[in-house]
This record gives sequence, structure tokens and C-alpha cells, in this order.
Amino acid sequence: MLDMSNQAQWDQVLAGKGFIAALDQSGGSTPKALKLYGVEEDAYDNDDEMYALIHQMRSRIVNAPCFTGDKVVGAILFEMTMDRQIGGKPAAQTLWEDHGVVPFLKVDKGLKDLHNGVQVMKPIDGLDALLTRAKTAGMFGTKMRSVVSAANFVGIKDIVTQQFEFGKQILAHGLMPILEPEVTISIPDKAAAEDMLLAEITAQLDSLPDDQKIMLKVTLPEKANLYQPLVDHPKVLRIVALSGGYDRDEANTRLAQNNGIIASFSRALTEGLSAQQDDAAFNATLSDTIDSIYAASVAG
Repeated sequence: MLDMSNQAQWDQVLAGKGFIAALDQSGGSTPKALKLYGVEEDAYDNDDEMYALIHQMRSRIVNAPCFTGDKVVGAILFEMTMDRQIGGKPAAQTLWEDHGVVPFLKVDKGLKDLHNGVQVMKPIDGLDALLTRAKTAGMFGTKMRSVVSAANFVGIKDIVTQQFEFGKQILAHGLMPILEPEVTISIPDKAAAEDMLLAEITAQLDSLPDDQKIMLKVTLPEKANLYQPLVDHPKVLRIVALSGGYDRDEANTRLAQNNGIIASFSRALTEGLSAQQDDAAFNATLSDTIDSIYAASVAG
């Protein structure tokens, strides 16, 4: 059963204006994220140093004056970020108490190889223990990602089934799951894959108990408002969209065309930020970015 004891966080996620920041780059994506931030691979010698540098970037974003619950509804964190401090306090505590931003935790352990046009998640060993830690740390919910790379009915059904199975396990810990079946933006049959995905998600939602809700994170669709039935579904708390490789302008344009969906951008959020910027330039760039993603999120 979902824990609704923190009504303020629940209200922020349900009705807050703005978007959810994706600050959950993990092992595979961290070097690329650092490079885009102006930190080359020769700046660190091992994983510990790499993760320390990405934590500095995330901390700088969170501590920026513009990073508040007025425009940032929530933030998705990597497990190591949850276990570290920002501003002298545990990360989740700082996000909510100091900034009014609701914390979520990335819980998946990466993807299996492509099969039937999709990549399902690898087993999440120790998930129950991780969820217990997340709850203790003050997390409101979780996020986990799969990838669709073809309009293959069998593969898409497998992905959605797996997402909902893990989602039910997460709900049992009193946490809100964000299910993320990403559709690769470059595939030629993207629209057909999205139609299949909509049908499968709807079927799974209809089978959920009436007292359960989930969240969804989707690729911005080829057909505007394709996911409106999910936005309106009584078992969906909120739908967010990933940028998926679109640059920020393209992502914002597509987002504004989809009513009721807000952003949850990663690359598009950090676009233009650099380790070499002084605080004034960094904060100004981030503020402009947050304003633009906020505007696109509330446009629909």
C-alpha cells in the first residue's frame, strides 16, 4: 500500500507546477554526462573519483538558487547520491526540507541485451533491501528504465509486464514507482511501437487494484496527446516525459504539445552547464534552462 503519510509530498507530486529533474546518471552514462559538463576522462583515475565528480555536479545543481519546488516538482537520484550528503545533510533530506523538491530513487541495475526488439531490465538483486533503505532515507518513490527499439508486440508486452511486476513490489514498500518504458527516438517504427505500448500499459493499469496508483515516464510521442488516456486514467498519479536524445528546444516543443505531461529531463536539463563556469554563469544558465522546461511543462 502506498504511504500517503507525507501529504505535502503527495500534493507536490500530484499537482505541483513544473517538472521532475533526472539526476540519476549511473555507471554507463556518467562519463558521457561528465564530458558534456566539461570534465574529460583523464580528470579521474577510477570509479570512486568519477562518482565524486558527478556528485559535485549534482550538488551544484541542487544548491543553485533556482532549484526549488516552485518549478522543480521532484528529482530522481542515483543510489550513491542517496547515500551521500548535499549541503551537510543527506541528499533526500536536503532536497525536500531545503528546496521543497520531492526525492525519487533510480533502482534498476541496467538492461539485458536486445531481444524481440527490446531491452528488459536485468534482475534487481536485493531490491527489497534497497527499497527499505530508500524509505528510511526519505524517498517518496522510485524509477526504473527499459528500452523499446522496435514495434515488436512480444517484446513490448514483456517490458510492460516486467515494469508492473517490479512496480507492485515497490508499492508494497509504500513507495511510488515511476515506470519508464523508453522508446528509442531514432527507430523508423516509433509511432507503431508507441501504439503497442499504450495498449499494453492500459491493460496492466486496468488490472491494478483500485487503491493503487503508479507514475509513468515516457518518450515524447510522434502523435501529440497519444498518451491522454493514461493521463486521465484513475490509476496514474502523473506522467512525465524524458528528453530521450532530443535537444532541449525540440524536447520542449514536443512536450508543450502533450497535455497533462510534464518533463523529466536529464541531458536537456544539464545542456549548457560547465564545470568551468563560475557560480554566476552556472546559476544563470541553469535558471534559464529551468524556466524553459517549466514553461513547456505547464503549457499542456
